[in-house]
Amino acid sequence: MPKKPTKAASPSTAPILANGPAAAGPDTAPASNRATRAAERRAAIVEAAMEEFIARGFAATRLDDIAKRAGVAKGTIYLHFKDKESMFEELVRIVIVPVVARLTTLPPPAGSVRDLIETFAGNFLKEVIGTRRGDLVRLIVAEGPRFPSVADFYYREVVSRGIAAMRALIELGIARGEIRQKDLARYPQILVAPAMIAVIWQSLFARHAPLDAQEMLRVHLDLIFGERRTT
Repeated sequence: MPKKPTKAASPSTAPILANGPAAAGPDTAPASNRATRAAERRAAIVEAAMEEFIARGFAATRLDDIAKRAGVAKGTIYLHFKDKESMFEELVRIVIVPVVARLTTLPPPAGSVRDLIETFAGNFLKEVIGTRRGDLVRLIVAEGPRFPSVADFYYREVVSRGIAAMRALIELGIARGEIRQKDLARYPQILVAPAMIAVIWQSLFARHAPLDAQEMLRVHLDLIFGERRTT
């Protein structure tokens, strides 16, 4: 029987989820081939889940819909995930956690703390605004109150790590004299507020009033660090 063609990744999600295993070489054992195919099926399921969650919402998405989009039997899903919630958690680990992880592994700034924050935040906005990552964040904001366990997982894996990293940078900025308002370290959420505003604004109001998220970030940092001096 000819092998059923693998469903191609959609252009919007392929770059985000394209972390699958490399192609097997001629000396690969059959067990390795099976593992590769299993990994490919798992990736297809996660990709399909992302599309379904974003299109229908977490509550309305059914495993049958995910299986159909992934081109697998519903029973195959249970070989990889115990339920819809564990599938969503895997999606967050693949799509969102690596972005925040880059913040927690930043090297000590060679220049100013502002430069480091501005570079990271600018890249974060590019990777989130108008992408599937942004869609996923909006989904969590919208449905998190109805599914506390999903919100709790997102807080543990994403929010708490990002807040801790931002607090450390703020404390460094205070120690260096770049930030005068010492109480900012108690509320690092203020530092990341423009990113959340931009994500929500993009989905609700961008068609009425487009928002320049990068410029808003610059103004926000001016309020915290002071305006940059021009020469």
